[in-house]
Amino acid sequence: MKKNHPCFPDHHSKNSIADKLRDIVFGMEDGMVSTLGAITGMAVGSGDHFTVILAGCVIISVESISMGIGSYISNKSETDVQKRKIKEEKIEITDFPKEETEELENIYLHDGWPGNLAKEMAQTAAKDKELFLHEMAHHELGIIPDNEVSNFARGVAMFFSYVIGGLLPLLPYFFLEIKSAIVVSIVITLTGLFALGAGTTRFSKRIWWRAGVEFLTLASVATLVGYIIANVVDRVSL
Repeated sequence: MKKNHPCFPDHHSKNSIADKLRDIVFGMEDGMVSTLGAITGMAVGSGDHFTVILAGCVIISVESISMGIGSYISNKSETDVQKRKIKEEKIEITDFPKEETEELENIYLHDGWPGNLAKEMAQTAAKDKELFLHEMAHHELGIIPDNEVSNFARGVAMFFSYVIGGLLPLLPYFFLEIKSAIVVSIVITLTGLFALGAGTTRFSKRIWWRAGVEFLTLASVATLVGYIIANVVDRVSL
């Protein structure tokens, strides 16, 4: 009896959200963790609403812009390097077709293809410059030429994800007194981090609760550091 082949649409499709997943997760996680650690320390040390809210807004504003620009620049730099490598590979294919064909054949052999088939595949690819370039870029350089994602879009995704992540621990300080806000901020942020970690399993297929606990652990460390520093400074200043 013939079995139906399993279909994994996320594996085969070029989903724009999946392509920017790293920036979104990184931005939200960093926004929550860094903001929570900083404002928790300030709340414990100062006990002043205005100081905590002002510091939180400054941190979110500055860091979100910095992270967004950093994402854009780093991804653009990586894209530029990849384009340069592809351009150089294109020149090598044009100037040294025989050597490049032999190199592709050796790559296929190294991957485990039978000798005759590897040679035939390399020679077939060499007859089509676009296919030849694609195969060399993919197998030799580790680059997929037609798999580009907008660097600007990734920077924007990083910016907004950081803002959303940073606002989560700050919001309770707008509505609650300082001691209650500290507790609620920590609880909301840890819950958000757990949900974010669990949500990434939609693409990674990891066990959801393990991913959630991993994010929780990281956040707890950052919060603990902020709390300890605030208490040390508070004691020293007395």
